[in-house]
Amino acid sequence: MASPSKKTDFSSNRLNLVLTIVFLLGLSLIFRLYGLQIREGSAYTAKANKQQQIYNELKASRGQIFVNNYSESLQTNELSLLATNKNFATLYVVPLDVPADRQEVIAQKLYEVFDLAAVTKQVDDFLAQEDQKALNDELNYIDSLFLSAEEKKIKKDEIKQRRLTLPNEAQWSEFRKIKRDLEINERKAVIVNAYLDKIEKPGDPYEVLQKKISEENLLKIYASVLTLDGINISGDNLEIKNSIIFKKGESATGDPINFKGLGYDMESYRFYPENNLASQVLGFVNYENVGNYGLEGYYNKELSGQSGSLKSERGSGSDVIIVNDREYIKPEAGQDLVLTIDRAVEFYICKKLEESEARYKYNSATIIIVKPDTGEIIAMCSWPSFDPNNYAGVKEAETFSNPAVSRQYEPGSVFKPITMAAALDQKKVTPDTTYNDTGQRMIEGWKKPIANSDFATAGAHGKVDMKTVLEKSLNLGAIFTMEQIGAKVFADYVKKFSFGEATGIELSAESTGSINPLLKNKILPIDAATASFGQGVAVTPLQMVMSYAALANGGVLMKPYLVKEIIKSDGSKIVTAPQELRRVVSDEAARTVSAMLAEVVENGHSKLAGVPGYYVAGKTGTAQIPSPQGGYLESQYIHTFIGFAPVDKPRFVMLVKLDKPKGFQFAESSATPIFGDIADFLLNYYQVPKERDN
Repeated sequence: MASPSKKTDFSSNRLNLVLTIVFLLGLSLIFRLYGLQIREGSAYTAKANKQQQIYNELKASRGQIFVNNYSESLQTNELSLLATNKNFATLYVVPLDVPADRQEVIAQKLYEVFDLAAVTKQVDDFLAQEDQKALNDELNYIDSLFLSAEEKKIKKDEIKQRRLTLPNEAQWSEFRKIKRDLEINERKAVIVNAYLDKIEKPGDPYEVLQKKISEENLLKIYASVLTLDGINISGDNLEIKNSIIFKKGESATGDPINFKGLGYDMESYRFYPENNLASQVLGFVNYENVGNYGLEGYYNKELSGQSGSLKSERGSGSDVIIVNDREYIKPEAGQDLVLTIDRAVEFYICKKLEESEARYKYNSATIIIVKPDTGEIIAMCSWPSFDPNNYAGVKEAETFSNPAVSRQYEPGSVFKPITMAAALDQKKVTPDTTYNDTGQRMIEGWKKPIANSDFATAGAHGKVDMKTVLEKSLNLGAIFTMEQIGAKVFADYVKKFSFGEATGIELSAESTGSINPLLKNKILPIDAATASFGQGVAVTPLQMVMSYAALANGGVLMKPYLVKEIIKSDGSKIVTAPQELRRVVSDEAARTVSAMLAEVVENGHSKLAGVPGYYVAGKTGTAQIPSPQGGYLESQYIHTFIGFAPVDKPRFVMLVKLDKPKGFQFAESSATPIFGDIADFLLNYYQVPKERDN
């Protein structure tokens, strides 16, 4: 039996152990609480606050882009919108809420509203291309036969006539209808199935069906699906007020229109009210609200503005509370751009390019019109263009770029006035200086003779003055002119005119062109010779038109610009001042070459550029296209005409450039008449008094 004293000692020791453990646990708890409250308290407080706080981004409104709407007679100028912002809908489906028996019907209705018209056009275009290919195949077959030219023409005319009468044949029409319906239904099935894939997703709470839907189309689809609920109403009898659909006239008292399973969010998107007009100048804004290409890309930061934010708190019951000391950062709207472009002139030249394609069948084309004494771009248009509202439908990314600044080419004979201006400025030639034209000649370091473009038909021209060099566009005359000042001095003038460097215009992806053969320490005679008539060097259309603008401006080269002023969100303005880059030739040399170019229009290859009652200066260029394999492409050319009017006090300088026109060998028959038509329009538009009777 244990003694009582030992039992007491054991109990006492156990009690002490328990007390020690309790003490240590308490001490540990105190240290932990200290850590939570003192050392980590701020972090946990922030975490708790974060769980209760809500941050809302307040998007800035993107700046708008305006062009001028002049009235010369009223001496007024209004602004027209080229780029603005507009509310569009994002349509979505909640698959959980769509009964199985409605899924197919809704998919069909989506197709009818959003896709049917586009699919029909696609198929019609496809069939038209097939017909054209079949016709071309038949005509090519006739060309392969050993027949006389007259016999071939007769057979080709018969084939064309038969093709024209095919739609009148019942059997052909029936077959065409069947084929058309099959093509449409095939495309329809693909699109409807794509809608069904989203509508039928099991357990999916949200699927986007269409983005950037116009209010008109949103109302159409709602009117269409409402028939499933027994409501027969047209989209014209619905309206949107504060982003909610109502029956027209019932927004104040009626109930909102809803359809179970479909919903929409209204969002601001970029909108281009003039569609294709000046599209390659503008560029576009993508779904992430980022500018791409053109001014939208170049000025993206300025146009975007600065987003703001609003911080609120979530109280009990998940209610959002806006407290007095909330953090609020006001969004700063993007800056507006006012362009130098004249809307009426831009519209006219874009329409002219579109219409002229049917006659000249060019691959692409560009027109630039500039005010020579300031460098303001009055109009800049290229074909083909695109609709920035539907940029996703463009097949070739190259269509987005602006050929006026991004596409370089060998200019050909439009370069000859630059060579002539340099020699006149150096006083090495006058308009009456002569040389003996042999039609062709050898150049040191080159194995083939360099010839005039008309050598095969005209041969040698004999004694020729400088006026005739430009009037007849003689390559040997350009070489003679260059040789009077020497290759090095000639190259210096080419650089003074800013060839080989970017102009600095407010457009992204501007090409510098290339005058590398003229930048060598020792310029080869063949390089200087060919450059004198615009071959072996590469320029952009903008560089080329600005060089003529310098001649029209008394020898002073201006910097081209598109943005007349920037309007900040506070209303203040940044106005672009015309910038003189340098004097490239003397006023006397500029006036002399301008007078010589007027003689080219009066007496030379450019008569179709003339406008009755005015003196017009200008020059054609029919340029060969370099082949990737070396040398030049056969029977493919670039036609250019550059000119200005009136000669004594030019109101405009214009470039017309056509890439690979078909059926016209020289620019005098293609680019030149287009220039003449537009020049006639401009002189009337600006109400320039006539200088003479004819």
